[in-house]
Amino acid sequence: MEKYLLSIDQGTTSSRAILFNLQGELVDSIQQEFTQHYPENGWVEHNPDDILSTVISTTKTLLAQTKISPEQVASIGICNQRETTLVWHRETGKPIYNAIVWQDRRTADYCTELVNAGHGELITEKTGLLIDPYFSATKIKWILDNVEGARDLAEQGQLAFGTVDTFILWHLTQGRSHLTDATNASRTMLYNIHQGCWDEALLALMDIPVSLLPEVCDSAFDFGETNVFGGSIAIQGIAGDQQAALFGQTCFSPGTAKSTYGTGCFLMVNTGEEALKSNNRLLTTIGYQINGQVHYALEGSIFVAGAAIQWLRDGVNMVGSAKETEAIATNTSVDSGIYFVPAFTGLGAPYWDPEARGAIFGLTRATGINEIVSAGLQSVCYQTDDLTQAIAKDGIQIQQMRVDGGMAANNWFIQFLADILNVQIDRPKTVETSALGAAYLAGLQAGVYDSLEHIQSLWQSDTQLTPQMSQSQREKLLHGWQDAVARVLKK
Repeated sequence: MEKYLLSIDQGTTSSRAILFNLQGELVDSIQQEFTQHYPENGWVEHNPDDILSTVISTTKTLLAQTKISPEQVASIGICNQRETTLVWHRETGKPIYNAIVWQDRRTADYCTELVNAGHGELITEKTGLLIDPYFSATKIKWILDNVEGARDLAEQGQLAFGTVDTFILWHLTQGRSHLTDATNASRTMLYNIHQGCWDEALLALMDIPVSLLPEVCDSAFDFGETNVFGGSIAIQGIAGDQQAALFGQTCFSPGTAKSTYGTGCFLMVNTGEEALKSNNRLLTTIGYQINGQVHYALEGSIFVAGAAIQWLRDGVNMVGSAKETEAIATNTSVDSGIYFVPAFTGLGAPYWDPEARGAIFGLTRATGINEIVSAGLQSVCYQTDDLTQAIAKDGIQIQQMRVDGGMAANNWFIQFLADILNVQIDRPKTVETSALGAAYLAGLQAGVYDSLEHIQSLWQSDTQLTPQMSQSQREKLLHGWQDAVARVLKK
């Protein structure tokens, strides 16, 4: 009986179920989008029922479509949108508020208070993070402070907090498992990444009861079993989507890097067993944890990447589909002078300005849809260069980068990326590397793979692109970008 690995890939705009064979090759997948909610300016929420129902329906549909029985699934891995925050009743599993999404900026004022009160150094020292609304801690505090009765219930131990992985796991195991992995814990702004535990001083600072929090485990671990899909299947891999992509790209050696282009863009470089502290506003985070051994990473986060293309499609109807952008950019000069800074929800690394807002500069009567669409793609490459420059200042020179995510399918985009970064870009045969990483983690725990070397041997390159642009043109384009960014910064 042939065996498979099943990944639940719960993202910001959709949930996907993806089936891999044991060689790491994608067999089939099902995707289902769900509604984004914007109750106020800068607020982003998801209905928790949408998250759960799309996870279950895509997985059931995938198994039915492929005629694969639960007995054929060696293990389940979960990768998830990180930092998104849910709080629910322990008895009923019912959330007390919508999921507050990682993009949400409602706690910006509170974060400013924390910075002004001098807590920044303490938080960075313990968590590797910068104080920002992006992370889970201030979202938890907001829910406890603003949902009627929430704080009393939390103090009584009746509520549970989780990032999306924990919420899914809880429901797939009928409330038996209130667990998370170290990668997701490291994104809460409450977890001490050096000591490997929830930090009492930070919990006290945020006034968050420890009883809310899940137990933190390795990324490859026996998280529990689910019977939701018609038979018992073990869940044995969990990682935040970006760390899962690092694992799926087999970036196991210090200095190896990947950049994922989904709703946002997340560049991560492995720093090995050293938690390298950034002096350039990058994040120190846990890349993965196996057998109790932590492997650290340095990360730069861009809030808007594919979301800029989504806005061009849905917000202003400039394109009918994301696929159209490749042909448009191919036939448009990169020297149009148009710069699109997509700071719809502020700017992430290395600026960390939650108050910045998007803008398009350089408009003339000659500007048309093509120039703006091309500028949208270019903006993601420029933002990636901001990150690689910051990483270089921290002492790591990236020579080669592995890319994945939806935008990586766009050949024009990855060639322009190679040109702007002036490095070789590698696109793997399997670009669903977050899901693949979760599958690999589950397979490692299930005994499908006997080592990281075994997993590394499965990675295959699809496309390699090298820089073609002159240094003078690169510098000219980047100078224009830096000027545009300076105009939208509030800090």
